[in-house]
Amino acid sequence: MSSRRHWRLRGTVTLVGLAATIFAASCGSGGTTANKTTATFAEPPGASPNYIFPLMPLKYFSINNGDQFQALLYRPLYWYTTKGQVNLNTSLSLANPPQYSADGKSVTVTLKSYMWSDGTPVTTRDIEFWQNLVKANKANWAAYSPGEYPDNVTGVTVNSPSSITFQLSQAYGSYFFTYNELSQITPLPQHVWDKESATGTVGDYDKTTAGAQAVYNFMAAQSADVSTYDTNPLWQVVDGPWKLKSLNTAGALKLVPNTMYSGPIKARLTEFDEIPFTKDTAEFNELKSGNGVIDWGYLPQQDVPQKDQISSLGYRFEPWVDWGITYFPENFTNPTSGPIFNQVYFRQVMQLLIDQPTFIKRAYNGYAYGTYGPVPTKPPSNFVDATERNNPFPYNPAKAVSMLQSNGWTVNAGSVSTCAKPGTGAGQCGAGVPNGAKAAFNLEYASGTPALDIEMAQFKTDFAQAGIQLTLSTAPFNTVIGNAVPCSAGQACKWDMEYWGGGWSYTPDFYPTGDELWATGAGSNSGAFTDPMMDSLITATEVSNSVQAMYAYEDYAATHPPVVWMPTAYYELNEINTHLQGVDPLDPVLNLNPENWYWQ
Repeated sequence: MSSRRHWRLRGTVTLVGLAATIFAASCGSGGTTANKTTATFAEPPGASPNYIFPLMPLKYFSINNGDQFQALLYRPLYWYTTKGQVNLNTSLSLANPPQYSADGKSVTVTLKSYMWSDGTPVTTRDIEFWQNLVKANKANWAAYSPGEYPDNVTGVTVNSPSSITFQLSQAYGSYFFTYNELSQITPLPQHVWDKESATGTVGDYDKTTAGAQAVYNFMAAQSADVSTYDTNPLWQVVDGPWKLKSLNTAGALKLVPNTMYSGPIKARLTEFDEIPFTKDTAEFNELKSGNGVIDWGYLPQQDVPQKDQISSLGYRFEPWVDWGITYFPENFTNPTSGPIFNQVYFRQVMQLLIDQPTFIKRAYNGYAYGTYGPVPTKPPSNFVDATERNNPFPYNPAKAVSMLQSNGWTVNAGSVSTCAKPGTGAGQCGAGVPNGAKAAFNLEYASGTPALDIEMAQFKTDFAQAGIQLTLSTAPFNTVIGNAVPCSAGQACKWDMEYWGGGWSYTPDFYPTGDELWATGAGSNSGAFTDPMMDSLITATEVSNSVQAMYAYEDYAATHPPVVWMPTAYYELNEINTHLQGVDPLDPVLNLNPENWYWQ
């Protein structure tokens, strides 16, 4: 369930008025904590939670739905951060560490003693239920990559209510399978959700393909209806530390402790609330008002010079680095622009026109770092090699122009370059690119963040130097990620490039192999990129625990970019109430853990 993410950047924001009124009535100033038992968290602009069912399609696949909403209610099988580092957390996981057979072709999982909030034990039937739903509905699951989970599980043996064994299609590297495959599993309350309609009875429908599809369709429809969340009994049975109190269509979320939670850390707060914003200027205005509506907020990048003023109101400044990268996809299925994007040289040309140092300075006030390939460079790890670290395509408009010309294009700087030499031979434009094809594209990006406005304006200017014409437009984050999906046959295919203002957080495919992103047919392969060499290199990272396999894949993706690499901003420039404790260290995979929080 790796997730597309939205960075909280500068903007011109409007706070949802009702939420502000409710929260202001119960809070004091940023530095006042007398008798406080609740805490509030400011949502990203235009990126409120809007899907509760953990088996998410691509249009809902995001951090704000997964790690910062669903995971508070429905715990994944395994937890992967410990003290700010990405690794298996044996204490917070629902199961003991997985045990692999000597030949690496099977793995056994043994559950700990966890309970659902209605008192029913969490059992291997709940894992089997997840497995059956995913297997029958994998085309609707954003984390699906053909040949990988669940395809690579050839059989499941339920040994007991607490033990289950997965038979695998081949011997896998234990690191990959633990960190990228078992990490995809979230036990679901089969005794509540295994039904085909609201009035139907619970059964074992998931045990047939048709039944599992009917159950999925019912659950997906229920999850899409946010207006009924407060009253729908489906969402009241959870195994996480929190229960849903309310979520409205504006995105105002209220959670209360799950008193039946079986994990080692029980919530000390009586309520945790997430506050929606459409843009982030209003969030900042609320923050600097000092009225205490926001306990965990964010500083828009253009307002960094006012950091000390916010600190004087009782907040501490904590930049949040996450285990992720930044990019935006091209649409390889667009019949007009797709053949152009399919040319490796053209993608390299675009990368040569990305002035990352200037973007970092002008748009992000220095609170960002370069992204030159598929592996995160922060937090530090041994997965990043010299090729990616040193940027194989530094900003060079002259080289970009020369490369276009040497591949059959007439370059019209400041206007539109055109293909003058169609064909597949040396010095020609490439397969499928017709004579007169124009280097003119539409680029939709997430609204509400002036840093992106600055970045995209510079982006358009830089591309014009090589005669690549961009028509920019904006839409809310949720709209942009909903549009960034492969076009179906016969469907009007309008989008060329989509930029949701963030990128990808490797959570929980924590080993950054790219199997969900750029493998052919992968569920989160937004532009339908395909490359047999990339597929082969990705596969090699899955069957070996050697870092050399990672380096080979990483080098290829950095030098044959499947997307446009962009600077990675800090996920958030946090402003946290100085009296709110238990939040550190910040989680690098962007989980929220309000059960750890307390007032001091």
